[in-house]
Amino acid sequence: MADTKEFFDTYLPKKLTDNPSLAGIKASFQFEIADAGTWALDLTEAPGSVKEGAIENPGVTIAVAKADWEKILDNPGAAMQMFMLGKLKIKGNTALAMQLQKILA
Repeated sequence: MADTKEFFDTYLPKKLTDNPSLAGIKASFQFEIADAGTWALDLTEAPGSVKEGAIENPGVTIAVAKADWEKILDNPGAAMQMFMLGKLKIKGNTALAMQLQKILA
């Protein structure tokens, strides 16, 4: 199973460095992972950045339990199912949340 902290501390920053085109999304995301913490992904400028903690006015906020988030990390296609089951909540721009597939894949 994927590890939430490792994803935000290691995997995602490396992915941003390796794929600066992700900053083309031009948005900010906040991830509120219950029992793990809150992280922010800023893709408003290349190459993008990840930081622990909340940000002001994110474009979209994703709220999910740690166990469900780690299932999504293992299988990004599960995000839609989690959303439909009410296990993943989206606050803000729902269309922007669809861009997460590019980030997680």
